Amino acid sequence: MLRVGLLLLIAPMLLLMGGYLWELSAVRECTLGGGHWDYLEGVCRDTPQPFVSWLERYPWRVNGGMLLSVIGLGMCMVGLYTKRR
Repeated sequence: MLRVGLLLLIAPMLLLMGGYLWELSAVRECTLGGGHWDYLEGVCRDTPQPFVSWLERYPWRVNGGMLLSVIGLGMCMVGLYTKRR
């Protein structure tokens, strides 16, 4: 239970950060090239675009990842509390 709990605790955070950094690299490439990033479409445009946060665009991904992390934390606590056979 401890191993699964650790996996559920760490994996969602790594996946969320990986997705965020992947998008950040595309945004930086666009802005350094003189464009404006369209967060809703995920493309580089010539006109200024409003900022839309990750939570507004992917609420199930963010909230689901945090829920999995909390479940993993609970499993880790139970795994550390119980005796090994």
